[in-house]
Amino acid sequence: MYRDLSQTIKRLDAAKKLTKNGGEYWMAREIQPILGYERWENFHNVINKARMACESSGIEPDNQFRDITKKVTVGSGAMVPQVDYFLTRYACYLIAMNGDSTTKPEIATAQTYFAVQTRRQEIQDRLTADEKRLQLRDRVKSANKNLNSAAKQAGVQRYALFHDAGYRGLYEMGLADIKRKKGLLEKEDLLDRAGRAELATNEFRITQTEVKLVRDKITNEKDAMETHREVGREVRATIRKLNGIMPEDLPTEPSIKKLAQARKKETTKITKE
Repeated sequence: MYRDLSQTIKRLDAAKKLTKNGGEYWMAREIQPILGYERWENFHNVINKARMACESSGIEPDNQFRDITKKVTVGSGAMVPQVDYFLTRYACYLIAMNGDSTTKPEIATAQTYFAVQTRRQEIQDRLTADEKRLQLRDRVKSANKNLNSAAKQAGVQRYALFHDAGYRGLYEMGLADIKRKKGLLEKEDLLDRAGRAELATNEFRITQTEVKLVRDKITNEKDAMETHREVGREVRATIRKLNGIMPEDLPTEPSIKKLAQARKKETTKITKE
């Protein structure tokens, strides 16, 4: 029997799949052996108990346990129907809660695993728009550090001009003109006042430029700047193709630095309480 519980968690992580919209799900027959069940019939009984628990809680079980029938080849070479289930995180949690934790330590581990996963998602869902914006701004900062490293390897010395080239490609104007158009002061940081859509657009520009500099083995400043401008133009073309709002036309939002400071004070206050 599978007893390495740290491996149970790794296997559950590996079995997780994502929908096109980023939703998580697991396949019943894939997690069956991970949870210590050798026979499908026994595991299917647990699934049925979990479905009943789901229904008792007032949640439509068909939205959590989506059954499918597929054809599989058996030893004789014949094709026979086989039942399987698409399981949401909540469905997996209910399965773990209804499994036999006394004889299967994998079940107890799964109970904790899916409880933690559910809690993380609840916290993420409760994040305000400002908190999500703070997270995105931090990702952009990190991406810019990586881009600067790639730019240095590519021979860039005039970093202000290098970054301005990227802005010119994406916004069709330099940084100073972008600030004037948005009514920002000269000393203000453009990305500090950017909303989520604008931050996400710039993150894509930044990460794609880094990748292209490395992949194309750029070794001089002129080509690096042109690469940055080219990537910016391509991102802008994508926005136009999707009939999206151009970044220079997106509204500014309150300073992220001030939001971060306010959040830090609030966290400190809660900690002291």
